[in-house]
Amino acid sequence: MSSSVLFDAPGPRGRRRQTVGNVVGVVVVLGVLAWMLVVLNTKGQFSADLWQPALDARAWQSYYVPGLVNTLRAAAFATVGAVVFGIVFGMGRLSHLRAVRWVSSVAVEFFRAVPVLMMMIFFNALFGFFFREVVAEPAFTAVVVALILYNGSVIAELVRSGVNNLPRGQGEAGLSIGLTRGQTLRSVQLPQALIAMLPAVVSQLVVVLKDSALGQLIAYGELLRSAQVLQSGSGNPLQTLFVAAVLFILLNALLSWVAHRLARRLSSRTSGRTDEGPGIGPSIAMRAGGGIPQT
Repeated sequence: MSSSVLFDAPGPRGRRRQTVGNVVGVVVVLGVLAWMLVVLNTKGQFSADLWQPALDARAWQSYYVPGLVNTLRAAAFATVGAVVFGIVFGMGRLSHLRAVRWVSSVAVEFFRAVPVLMMMIFFNALFGFFFREVVAEPAFTAVVVALILYNGSVIAELVRSGVNNLPRGQGEAGLSIGLTRGQTLRSVQLPQALIAMLPAVVSQLVVVLKDSALGQLIAYGELLRSAQVLQSGSGNPLQTLFVAAVLFILLNALLSWVAHRLARRLSSRTSGRTDEGPGIGPSIAMRAGGGIPQT
């Protein structure tokens, strides 16, 4: 009989120790939070004069909403491009042609290994200096291209591992009715893999949204950049960044909820395992030997 855990279940003494450790941990965390609140109150950080500029109509109309729109715009373009990139190169890694597999593997592993911020800086300099007449928004384009390349490489691993995670009989059934390996991949295995990986792709959007904040380092006017500009004029960085953080948390919580709902609804529509993923997709990729995507 197989076990679903990686360690022995704790006994009565182990459970008591875990309970004591959890209680002590909660007390320590609450104590740190209380100390931080006292310090912030002592320094006047709860003053209405600091919170009012961070929450008034001008802040929302001129900073938060435009920044949020730019964040969602970059995330939307990057998501569409990443899905296309991931499907193309994921299928390339499954091709029966060795040259196609090699090129696809090199591209996927390379873009997974390069930091997203480095790619943003590189493409911003490339578009800003050499393609200034062609690219209207170098910073926006650099953010989108960098997010497409990195997240597309992760999705390519999801496609590959999703196909490999299907029961072997799915591919054999396609071959038994006269389909070629390519036709079986495109018509039988890939549709099921796409359904199985959809919740993980939605979870990957959390990474896209969070990584879009790196665009502020190349002066892209996303939500974090807008909050920084607002606080530079109001002198209240804690308050404005707190509002921006809450907006990011709400967006990511919504995406995580959607991914969880999709995983439950789609679990009966494919022969493969439907997994909502942790946001970067290693749980599926590791089952196919893909390793953990690097950040």
